[in-house]
Amino acid sequence: MVKTPAQRQQEKRDRDKQSESERLARLLSRRISLDLYHNDDARLKSLMTRLDITEEQDVVSRLIWAADRMSDETLQEHIRTPA
Repeated sequence: MVKTPAQRQQEKRDRDKQSESERLARLLSRRISLDLYHNDDARLKSLMTRLDITEEQDVVSRLIWAADRMSDETLQEHIRTPA
């Protein structure tokens, strides 16, 4: 069914009224907890500085999307166990 401009505007107003927890509940698929070793954390902070990104979640999301665009072979090359 095609929505009228008035219906779309009303839905936008309803979304704007949602609390932060309601908004996150609607958007989030799941929440993960991640323990980082010191060296991994240092590399994450280095990436954030190099990319001028302040939120860890933003870096992780971008890495996931970038990895998903790689071919299977390229991805395997990038995530092989370091020597």
